[in-house]
Amino acid sequence: MADVEKIHADFRSDVESVDRSSHGHDDCPTHDTKPTHSEGLSEESIQSCASHEYADGGLKACLAVFGASLALFSTFGQMNAFGTFQAWYADHQLQHLHASTISWIGSLQLWVFFFSGGPIGFMFDLYGPRILMATGSLLYILSLVLTSISTQFYQYVLAQGILFGLGVGLLFYPSLASVSTYFCKYRASALGIAAAGSSLGGVMYPIMLQHLFEHVGFGWGVRVSALVSGVGCGIALVTVTALTPGQKRGRCSFRLCSTFKDGRFDFLMVGSSLVALGLFIPLFYIVDFAHDLSISRDTSYLVLALMNLGGVFGRIAPAVLSDTIGRFNILAPSAFLSGVLCLTLWILARTLSSVIAFSILYGFFSGSFISVITPCVAQISDVREIGTRIGVLYSVISFPSLIGGPTAGALLALEGGSYTGMIIFSGATTIAGSCFIIGAKLMIDSRILARV
Repeated sequence: MADVEKIHADFRSDVESVDRSSHGHDDCPTHDTKPTHSEGLSEESIQSCASHEYADGGLKACLAVFGASLALFSTFGQMNAFGTFQAWYADHQLQHLHASTISWIGSLQLWVFFFSGGPIGFMFDLYGPRILMATGSLLYILSLVLTSISTQFYQYVLAQGILFGLGVGLLFYPSLASVSTYFCKYRASALGIAAAGSSLGGVMYPIMLQHLFEHVGFGWGVRVSALVSGVGCGIALVTVTALTPGQKRGRCSFRLCSTFKDGRFDFLMVGSSLVALGLFIPLFYIVDFAHDLSISRDTSYLVLALMNLGGVFGRIAPAVLSDTIGRFNILAPSAFLSGVLCLTLWILARTLSSVIAFSILYGFFSGSFISVITPCVAQISDVREIGTRIGVLYSVISFPSLIGGPTAGALLALEGGSYTGMIIFSGATTIAGSCFIIGAKLMIDSRILARV
């Protein structure tokens, strides 16, 4: 009898912990007016939830963070360097095509990457990270090899657009979802450190690729980057593991309808979609923008690297801070300030120093948004559904990500080469998205200054 009472006491403690996390922060007091995530769960699901304990540290947890950071460095870091490819294609292989047409390659990367999040997240919740990351590593390296021998636009679309995006997705989502299973109190900090790998890659790859393209040619340059990325993916495959709940592999209690009935998730999803519509435009066009200001091509590539360097700090410092003051309290201002920077610094930039200032600051705040969005999803999700919910969010925002780059290119052509319309579009959509994210925050806790 004493054992039964102890089990019930432990269960109540775990449910209270889940309830606290659903109200904005792990160590905040509960609010009676808010529903808990334990409502409506089957007995088996409740036992699964009650049996999960977060490590919040330890060797396996640290290795998972290290491996995830390395995976993002090798994959998403190179995706952040697409501006280098865009500028190179415009001057060489695809010089007969307009910038808006070339940007479809990068937009397809983003679309496939984001859209694949739903099914990949679902598979992660069923089978864990290992098989997904192994498949992703093979597809990713294959995409780079095929890109290195491509000559036609459709070949770049298939290899660098579709196959590349799928390979990145198979490495990105399982890595971050695995880290989320180890951490609760310090989840945003851990995910921020992992996500910083993508910005470090975004610093290295533009410089490395531009140097390789000029000295060994495009084909061998891409193949060398494939070798470097392959080593990183291999190490990540060995070090990333997941601390899974006590449920049987191959079973999943996730219900899609219940996700879309969650108003907090809906507002976060709409806001993130609007942000995604404009957030990646500077990454695509900052090199061309700098070059059109009579800044040398070599220096233009460095501007993109500096933007990603700002993202390194943006992914770590705000994420660590968000564990103290609230994750949604960081997410919404990050999106808002990213838009404001577009409408002020970028639209007025006419010198190298002003372009560099915009790039570093924009990299910081946009990196902060990318870093904190995942722990925000995890914060309002049951631990057994983290992978799927992260995937659903990214699948939805894949569509605005797909049209963002080509829309910016169309505005550029419509205005005869003027970047004003593109910049306004990027800033306005990002600011609009931040308003919906504030709505999600207020649905969690209606107090303006609440730690959410």
